[in-house]
Amino acid sequence: MVVACTTLSMAVGVFGVSFGVGSVAAGASIAQTCALSLLVFTGASQFSAVSVIGAGGSFGSALGGALLLAARNGVYGLAMSRRIEGRLATRLLAAQLTIDETTAMSAGQSDPRAQRIAFWFTGVTLYVFWNLGTLLGAVAGSAIDPTTYGLDAAFPAGFVAMVWPLLSDRRARRAAFLGGLICLIAIPLTAVGVPILLSALAVLVGLQKPVSPPSERTT
Repeated sequence: MVVACTTLSMAVGVFGVSFGVGSVAAGASIAQTCALSLLVFTGASQFSAVSVIGAGGSFGSALGGALLLAARNGVYGLAMSRRIEGRLATRLLAAQLTIDETTAMSAGQSDPRAQRIAFWFTGVTLYVFWNLGTLLGAVAGSAIDPTTYGLDAAFPAGFVAMVWPLLSDRRARRAAFLGGLICLIAIPLTAVGVPILLSALAVLVGLQKPVSPPSERTT
């Protein structure tokens, strides 16, 4: 788990460098770029906002797109609230670290204690590497393209590795298949970011009550 978390964090840090470069190129200062990563800490929303501003879009459109992509974190927060215990300060800190990777790594563990450890270790290492990458990219101020070295595949590959243990359950496999299908259908029909949100409807499959085997049913 530690190796997987560290490897994932380093891969994410590379994209942090790319974000830092792109943010400065779009007109943000080094301080503004670093503040965005420190306070927002959700890569998809950050890239979306910077790309809109860089293309000449308004602050409102950039904020709207970023909030749309970040909406899924609210669902993650509901799920993690049952695993993360502690006082208000602890929960507020956990809310800042609740993203795709921390939720997936935690959910992939069967033991409650392991779930908490996976969440905190993944969250802290990701936060550190993402912000270090952002700082390096912002200071460097030169174009860095992760696709040149094939590093663009590291993030999706790492996410698949995190989700894979969850697919041992039949309902999870159904939800994953349905979510992917919804996303593929919505891509040519909706704006960027919307297909991912629509695919979240597939979680309704996972909410269905499992049917007990005949031997366990009451007569």
